[in-house]
Amino acid sequence: MSRTCELTGKKPQSGYNVSHAKNRTKTRWIPNLQTKSFDVPKLKKAVTITLSTRALRTVAKLGGLSAAILKAKDEVLSPKLLKVKRDLKK
Repeated sequence: MSRTCELTGKKPQSGYNVSHAKNRTKTRWIPNLQTKSFDVPKLKKAVTITLSTRALRTVAKLGGLSAAILKAKDEVLSPKLLKVKRDLKK
């Protein structure tokens, strides 16, 4: 399973945990990803995607996956969602 949000492109970040004594240890911050299935009424099918919890809240706020996909930039969408976006614009 890829560790990238398919809607926002959010990926793991790396950096250092720095203690009070200034000791540095490498760490990774992995986004909270969930697999969710959405119905797309216009296409009459369901789409299963991996989203961050922040993206799930955005989808709920915009009123559905269709609106969120149409609003998102093409650079951050996964190839699967780019195909759905093209089908929605038809």
